[in-house]
Amino acid sequence: MRIWFSQAFPWLRTRPRVPDLVCQQVVELVTDYLEGALSPADQRRFDKHLAGCPHCTEYLAQMRETIRLAGRLTPEDLTPAMRTDLTDLYRQWRAGG
Repeated sequence: MRIWFSQAFPWLRTRPRVPDLVCQQVVELVTDYLEGALSPADQRRFDKHLAGCPHCTEYLAQMRETIRLAGRLTPEDLTPAMRTDLTDLYRQWRAGG
């Protein structure tokens, strides 16, 4: 009786399928994507999702534009009210809520 290699070691036949990303996961990973901090596998999954999702592609473009514009701001560009709002938001974020 002959036993084929794939019969003796069925787990070697196929690699486990890594699920595709959904939009919510793309939103959660966008910062790592822009910073080049994704693993090669996650980078491929991210790029694959973008190739088929115009909404996430637009979201990524908006994030890039926001970063570009925000990079031009200086503390002097903010009004006192804006500074207070940003400080309050940061404190809320640090407090976990």
